[in-house]
Amino acid sequence: MANVLEIIKNEITQDYYKNNFPNDGQRFVAWYMRNIHLLDQRQAKDAITDGANDKQIDAVYIDEDEQKIYIVQGKYYLGESVDATPVREVISAWSQFSNLAQLQENANSKLKTKISEIATALEDDSYCVCFELITTSIFTDAAMDDIHSFQTKLSEEDDAELNYSTQFSVVDKQGLEDAYSCVIEQTNPTLNHTIKLEAGKYMTTELGATSVIVAAMPLKECIKLPGIKDGSLFQKNVRQSLGINNTVNKKIKKTINDPNKCGDFFFFHNGITAICNKIEECGNGEFKLYGLNVVNGCQSLNTILSCSENVRKRDDAYVLFRFYEIPQRDRADSISINTNTQSAVKARDLRSNSKQILKLKKAYEAKYSNGFFATKRGEIIPADKDKQYCIELSYLGKNLTAWYMQRPNLSYGETKIFDKYFNTLFKNDYLPEDAYALSFWMRKIMDAWTQENPLGLEEELLTMKAYAPYHLLFAISMVFAKCNNQTNVPSPSECLKVASENNLVDSIINIAANCLNSAISAEKNNCEQNNRSFIPQNWVKNKSCNAGIMSAIQNYFSFLPTMNKEMDSKLKNGVKIDSKYFSYRVQAED
Repeated sequence: MANVLEIIKNEITQDYYKNNFPNDGQRFVAWYMRNIHLLDQRQAKDAITDGANDKQIDAVYIDEDEQKIYIVQGKYYLGESVDATPVREVISAWSQFSNLAQLQENANSKLKTKISEIATALEDDSYCVCFELITTSIFTDAAMDDIHSFQTKLSEEDDAELNYSTQFSVVDKQGLEDAYSCVIEQTNPTLNHTIKLEAGKYMTTELGATSVIVAAMPLKECIKLPGIKDGSLFQKNVRQSLGINNTVNKKIKKTINDPNKCGDFFFFHNGITAICNKIEECGNGEFKLYGLNVVNGCQSLNTILSCSENVRKRDDAYVLFRFYEIPQRDRADSISINTNTQSAVKARDLRSNSKQILKLKKAYEAKYSNGFFATKRGEIIPADKDKQYCIELSYLGKNLTAWYMQRPNLSYGETKIFDKYFNTLFKNDYLPEDAYALSFWMRKIMDAWTQENPLGLEEELLTMKAYAPYHLLFAISMVFAKCNNQTNVPSPSECLKVASENNLVDSIINIAANCLNSAISAEKNNCEQNNRSFIPQNWVKNKSCNAGIMSAIQNYFSFLPTMNKEMDSKLKNGVKIDSKYFSYRVQAED
């Protein structure tokens, strides 16, 4: 692979970067958001806050799935090294987070909007604020000292009264190359890695026809493991990183950062379990691990990585590591499940084994033998299955929330769906046909959520790819309800059936998109008339947006007979559904 700096220099000359960002500094940050955080063009543009009064914050991105708020400061330098100035800028940004209202008051317009989004996200107590300092150079020793001091300060902060934890990570030229390589390899995330173990601190054996390494592994070797940050090291784990704001991870962090306690880390920790397809001994304590995957230790390794600068200085800190050569997939899955039962796992991480989900999975795969219902995080879809008939538990939950609960404003929050609303949402015996139909409708929506924008969606909607598609799914259900003079919820499969039979699938989606546009435009105009700031991300998370969408649908069909008699007739005759295919809305606590 070419040098990452050359890749960046070449790519930021593309029209997208030149036309949307005034300087190479912003272009570099946008490149990072697109290529490392994997945002699309509109999302990356929306994330950039750099400019006058940016308060040392160049970009803001809220990852709803990982529940992380990324605050990015970028420095595009072509020289060999960068001093401590950018580090102090990040510290300045962090210090202002104690008073978001004051920070917002003096910020530029883009940052004002982002701060409002941040405040809304932080109302949920499971978010982590992640400060990232990225540069194309190498940090000087003085800069590294400041980085170390800041990370230590964060680790010592008493955040018991806060609703969130804080992380600070730096990504220099080498870090960019590593991160970019990981992203490139995501399409083929098999990880191979060579570990170096110290003489007298490991043993090899064979148990149950399985090669085993048991080792006291230095913490500074742990941070060299590939795939921690992007999660590819934990594909077979029952969960990905939950941040460092829980009690156990806070204790791990404090032990690492305390020079008087880090020597006892080995005794405080239960250990980490990894499986490999093959273990090859190279001699002198070196082992080549093929198909490496950590099945127990995701939280610990992420926490260790978050303290990387201190870890590099801890020569006396070790952790118990177990490596098993397990090429059999079913046996590997069994080990993953059993090694995670000894520690507390949140409900949403274990829903894949609930009675409701297992019943639904069995029914779905019996109905669609060429399909697959992925219920576990990171579960790989078998190659012989038809992807059009493959569904995933997390997305099904979000689709059910938008359609049956009629709360698309809650669909983005996986935590609430699988904790607070799970027993309410999944109490029904959903038909496999309805699960497939929801996937079909959402797939059609996402196919149109492109740069070309065939649905003519408002720009604000296109930037909210993590939220707004569920509002469009909700609007589709409401179009069918309106066409049948119903206030209840239509069957997704019956909607798909009648729409397909009458060649109205695309027309229905276009009507729903038109109404969604009208709803957000009406809210924007209302804010302007009342001299209030309009923040799209807050609108889609508020229940009032549902009423706005329904009002827009009502208005659309009131004028349709006059505007388009042919379409009015098609809808009246083409989407009739028997009342038995309508059900009461799944109730949510509002």
